[in-house]
Amino acid sequence: MDIVVTGANGFLGRHLVHALERAGHLVLPITRSTSSMERSHYLRRADAVYHVAGVNRPERVEEFTTGNVDLTEAIATELLSYNPVPVFFASSIQATQDNPYGNSKREAEDILRLYGQRSGAPVHIYRLPNLFGKWGRPFYNSAVTTFCYQIARGEEITVTHPNHVLTLAHVDDVVASFLRALHKTESTNPDVTTHQITLFDLARMIESFEAVRMARGVPDVSDPFTKKLYSTYLSYLPKERMVTPLLMHQDVRGSFTELFKTPDRGQVSVNVAKPGITKGEHWHESKHEQFIVVSGEGVIRLRLMNQDQIISFHVSEEQLEVIEIPPGYVHHIENTGVKDLVTVMWVNEPFDASQPDTYRATVAQDAEVS
Repeated sequence: MDIVVTGANGFLGRHLVHALERAGHLVLPITRSTSSMERSHYLRRADAVYHVAGVNRPERVEEFTTGNVDLTEAIATELLSYNPVPVFFASSIQATQDNPYGNSKREAEDILRLYGQRSGAPVHIYRLPNLFGKWGRPFYNSAVTTFCYQIARGEEITVTHPNHVLTLAHVDDVVASFLRALHKTESTNPDVTTHQITLFDLARMIESFEAVRMARGVPDVSDPFTKKLYSTYLSYLPKERMVTPLLMHQDVRGSFTELFKTPDRGQVSVNVAKPGITKGEHWHESKHEQFIVVSGEGVIRLRLMNQDQIISFHVSEEQLEVIEIPPGYVHHIENTGVKDLVTVMWVNEPFDASQPDTYRATVAQDAEVS
């Protein structure tokens, strides 16, 4: 389909354009630099129109009318003249409020509803809340964008109205709703997943992300809002903060490095063993681990406590396998190759020096091997 997107260079428009192109559609972008002649040409070709352009922070109050009402009227008039097609309109929850922005959005809605009545074409009106996600402009698009930008750079943030409740929607959720409605033949007032949070809690939450990152952790992302907000925060990291040096515990045997820790999903580390070196020789009461050898070759041996039988697994970079290390098994890993043996290790809980749950024992080499 040939699809017109107004405001194609804006925050929502950029995400929408990429999604439509990935879906195989040809996007006809309308921006501030698009001439009226070119706009008419695009509207004549369009199979659908996503009208997401809008003015929300003008220098003069009159711009609410020219940017939101007049542009919408021009589009509806041209479509009525020669090409009635479905229209998807990014309105605002402010349309219920008596203020210049809300009034202009409500007038634009009325224009498009009238267009739908006269043309018979579907009109989908989205009253969107504050949007957040990657590619936003700090100090312009939303408090989320500004807080993420400042906290990622170690700057002080200002929360002027801490108890103010924000209603937020993730830009990807909005775009997904837009695309789902593309082939609907009737007008709708679609719902978009929203999240509510006070400005104070929003600021504290984003600050907690930075604290977790510095501790090499990952927040609990089982909550959809936390997952979306954390991804948004990471998208505003400056280049120099995308690299985090790690503490490598090194000795003649090799090294051990913690990659990241989670409060509910355990810890991931990288273990390096030099040729001929055996590491481990311990067991855990309740911890359980998973080993994946990603470079080199070796053997992992396990022995159930109070038994003699040894279980052996030959591992190498040639065949990636996950070896489970259940609790109650003495275990070690031996580098039997000629280069460093690199193992990615996961354990079900972060290391706690006060309760390490690690007890020395030896996997007897002269016991029965299976």
